[in-house]
Amino acid sequence: MIRDQDIIQIKAPQITAADRLYLNQIMEGVKVTLSHMFFRPRRTVQYPEEKRTMNAGNYRGVHRLNRDPDGRVACVACFMCETACPAHCIHIVADESPWEDREKYPALFDIDELRCIYCGMCEEACPVDAIELTPHYEPVGRTRDEMIFDKEKLLEVYDQTKDIKPRKNPKITGYQGTGDRAKYDQLRARLREMTGDRESVAPAQASTREQGHR
Repeated sequence: MIRDQDIIQIKAPQITAADRLYLNQIMEGVKVTLSHMFFRPRRTVQYPEEKRTMNAGNYRGVHRLNRDPDGRVACVACFMCETACPAHCIHIVADESPWEDREKYPALFDIDELRCIYCGMCEEACPVDAIELTPHYEPVGRTRDEMIFDKEKLLEVYDQTKDIKPRKNPKITGYQGTGDRAKYDQLRARLREMTGDRESVAPAQASTREQGHR
C-alpha cells in the first residue's frame, strides 16, 4: 500500500509562445556560431600547404614496428596483437628466431591499413612494445595492395617517426631487449658465456662416454 506522502506530484511546465516557436534555442545556436566566427581563433588549416601538428603521445595514425637497441625487429611473434585486433587486419607468420635471446620472430607481418579501425588494441596487447600507432595520418595508395603494409614498410615507418615519437622500451620481465641498455648488454654477454660453456662441456661428455664403452 502506497502512502499519500510517498506520492510525488509532477506538473507539466508552462510553455510560452517563444518556447513553442523555439526562439530561445535558435538564439542560443546563433550566439555559439557568432562566438566561433568572431571571438575565437580559427582552427582551419589550408591542407596540404599547411599541416596540423598531432599529439604524438595519443594520436592513433599509421602503425609501425619498433626496432630493439640492436636495430632488429622488436616483435617476438607472440600473436597477441593479431588475437586482440577486432578488425582482424593483422596477419603474422612466425619462424624460428636467428637470435639467441628469443624463440620466435615474425617472418611475415602484414597490416591492412584500410581495414584497420585504429583502436589501439594491438598496441595495448603487445607485451614487448613492438607495435605502435604513430602521428602519421596521410598514407597514400592507389590500390588496396599498396595499403597492406608488410614488415619492411612498418619498419620504414619506425625509421621515419622515431625522432617524433621515440620508443618507450619499458622493462618487461622475460624479455632481455627491454629496459636499461647497460643491463641488456650484460645479460647478452652472460648468455654468450653460458652458451660457450655448454658447447665446451658437450664434447667432453661425449669423449667420456666413448671411453666408458671401450
